[in-house]
Amino acid sequence: MASAAATETTLKARFPPKLRLLFKPSRYKIIYGGRGGGKSWAVARALLILGTQRPLRILCAREFMASISDSVHKLLCDQIEALQLGGFYHVEKATIAGENGTEFRFSGIRTNVQQVKSFEGIDICWVEEAANVSKASWETVIPTIRADGSEIWITLNPELESDETYKRFVLQPPPGAQIAKINWSDNPWFPPVLRDEMELLRARDPDAWLNIWQGETRQMLDGAIYASELRQAQEDGRITRVPYDTTKPVHCFFDLGWADHTVIWLAQTVAMQTRVIDHIEGSQRPLDSYLHELQGKPYIYGTDWLPHDARAKELGSGKSIEELMRAKGRTVRIVPQLSVADGINAARTVFPNMWFDAERCADGLQALRHYRYEVDADSRVLDRRPLHDHASHSADALRYMAIALREAKPAINLTTVTPRRLETGVGSSVWMGA
Repeated sequence: MASAAATETTLKARFPPKLRLLFKPSRYKIIYGGRGGGKSWAVARALLILGTQRPLRILCAREFMASISDSVHKLLCDQIEALQLGGFYHVEKATIAGENGTEFRFSGIRTNVQQVKSFEGIDICWVEEAANVSKASWETVIPTIRADGSEIWITLNPELESDETYKRFVLQPPPGAQIAKINWSDNPWFPPVLRDEMELLRARDPDAWLNIWQGETRQMLDGAIYASELRQAQEDGRITRVPYDTTKPVHCFFDLGWADHTVIWLAQTVAMQTRVIDHIEGSQRPLDSYLHELQGKPYIYGTDWLPHDARAKELGSGKSIEELMRAKGRTVRIVPQLSVADGINAARTVFPNMWFDAERCADGLQALRHYRYEVDADSRVLDRRPLHDHASHSADALRYMAIALREAKPAINLTTVTPRRLETGVGSSVWMGA
């Protein structure tokens, strides 16, 4: 009975013509574009239909998922009702199961790395809102989805051309990938109420309209705090391969968190340059796991710079993070406490003399590009408070780095710096100040 109902529903299901590729076998299916194209509901509908045809294990993932309400669980439930598949699928609080053994599971990637790695036999992984998925997260997901014939479906509304997902799957897609850009104009069922909203934005802010409704990438995000500094670093060639200098210590600059993220920038001071050679990020991990990760890298360490709250006593141990790290033999200093605005100004001061390793710092750089002030949706006026989101942790650690650099030595007059070529030892070179 369920099988017959599923077949009948399949014949009635509607899809924009561009999204018929969802039923063609392919390791990667990338659906991107602006609002109103029907990307998410079409993917949800296709997965539910495929799940009636044979038993499938489907993982619905996104970069961050604090609770099931952050997932596509509700969207799938709505489509089950729309497709009249309530007799086939059984909806639980955190899973959806089909009568034939099909199962939908839900997970965040960045905050549940071990859980994602533990999933076995996944047939299809749908990564929703994938624009902000980091390099590290993709390096977790892709090898995890390894069953014969398994597929990775990706939906995103693009933001920056430099974002990892856009580079990896749109600009340089894997061989054989099925790719579709779909906008409101490709959706035969685009509702009039959204058309009115779209036309209002097109008249008020054409650049935002191109990004939100046409799926075009932005040159920068509204309110981006370090946009000009990062653009200049890119133009100067200071986002490149930055080799580790074995004669100099590596200093670590921490932003501490548990439910939020812990971030560590690793940098060396060589002559008059700050060479940022590595970046670590994680959440819900004990301090020892970060120290173990640091010790697993081939660096000789100098000072660990911690934010002022590292002096607070923990309830469990009765000791502070500062004390715990000193007990582990680390050399620790506390960053002077300044306002966020003063810290941002300090970062802008040192930015022209900073070099970033493009590969090892990719996720940190992506976060810095997304670090922005809050913007009023109606007036487009900037709030002078930075938005607290996934990007703010790397930005906070960068502020601490800037303050620490100023604390550790006098400010450098960059106008006196003379460029010189630094050999990388791999047949290429980069320009550094000296």
